[in-house]
Amino acid sequence: MALIEPRTLKGFRDYPPELMIPRERLIDVARRVYRSYGFAPIDTPALEYSEILLGKLDDEAEIRRQIYRFQDHGQRDVALRFDLTVPFARFAAQYVGPNPGQIPTPFKRYHVGTVWRGENTQAGRYREFMQCDFDTIGTTSNAADVETALVIHDLMVALGFERFEVRVNNRLVLNGLLDQLGLRDRAAPILRVLDKLPKQGRESVTRELTAAPPEGVGLAADQAVRVLALVETRGGNADILDRTQQEFGTSPLVAEGVAKLRELLAVAKTTGVPESRLRIDLSICRGLDYYTGTIYETFLTDKVGIGSVCSGGRYDNLAGLFTKQPLPGVGASLGLDRLLAAMEDLGLVPKVATPAAVFVVQFSPERLGDYQRLARDLRAGGIATEVFTDAKKIGQQLQYAERRGFRVALIAGPDEFAQGVCKLKDLAKREEVTVPLAELVVAARRLLGLG
Repeated sequence: MALIEPRTLKGFRDYPPELMIPRERLIDVARRVYRSYGFAPIDTPALEYSEILLGKLDDEAEIRRQIYRFQDHGQRDVALRFDLTVPFARFAAQYVGPNPGQIPTPFKRYHVGTVWRGENTQAGRYREFMQCDFDTIGTTSNAADVETALVIHDLMVALGFERFEVRVNNRLVLNGLLDQLGLRDRAAPILRVLDKLPKQGRESVTRELTAAPPEGVGLAADQAVRVLALVETRGGNADILDRTQQEFGTSPLVAEGVAKLRELLAVAKTTGVPESRLRIDLSICRGLDYYTGTIYETFLTDKVGIGSVCSGGRYDNLAGLFTKQPLPGVGASLGLDRLLAAMEDLGLVPKVATPAAVFVVQFSPERLGDYQRLARDLRAGGIATEVFTDAKKIGQQLQYAERRGFRVALIAGPDEFAQGVCKLKDLAKREEVTVPLAELVVAARRLLGLG
């Protein structure tokens, strides 16, 4: 029988321990930050009825093509979820509401799960990837939009980043201008084109805006100029909002959007968020049609070209497909794998292939019980510990420990046991100390910087 060549599908990837360990750390940090704001965990199936996922994508031809859709054994029309937001809208329509037994509003949830999109692969973007979403549903209060920006900021800080920008906009601003120009009926294609501005540039976007359908949107030249004048407004946060209000503020929608952004900035300043990390950017559009208010995209200023690593916005009408109950929502999603790829490029992912900190050298099988007892003492003291499985030469065992990324090796042979001591070796510094077995946990914690 011929051997099958082991290989992965294009656009998919494996995660060996040295990548899965930092990946899990990112997830743990995200969960901790979300929980600190009161968001509760949920989960939903990877498979949904296709109509659930496709219902809001009538005009989103590109994403429709990316969905993995098929018939299961029961001949049901099903699809793999392409994000976590649409399944949450379905979930909320089923379980959230004012009736007894339902989840009361506002409901704050987070969801960590895998999603699938059959899109072209590029740096940091795969066809199977994980999202870490958080959302508040059941309120139109701008307080929820403000809190979303704060969560994104605190999440990035908790993940260890200092140089980043959370760029915010409000769809009401652009919608107000489109109303003035009589273009509201073409908002969806206009937004999709404008969303390409950072990648394709002004000239390409202008051509697409003014080209006749189906190649373009079909705007008049003066309409395209007016729209681009708004989204290309530059300056400090206050200056951008002042100029927007002066030039476009006769529209009630523009005025409302500007007011909501002003409140967001004011609250963020009061809480101590640096202005350099929260920026008004009127070119941020978010291509999906279901966003209706504040929108967010987060960029690493040390890693240009990686794209947004945490994005989202307000989607007041999303759950309307599934229920007549009004369920406005706002939230964002951490692009876990894109962020991990950026961290790899920036050298921020330590080369560690084990979650354990201490490696216990095994001198002889007869002492296995003693080694496991010492390891249990260390684990009880909050230190992840691994006992080597074979009584090989000490040099071989230490070489293995260094390659795996252990920080400390515990060495105890017959002489050490007879004296009631052991040796702790710092594998990076190549330094060794002898400690009484009774003080092992305290000494190991001190050596590992755990106090």
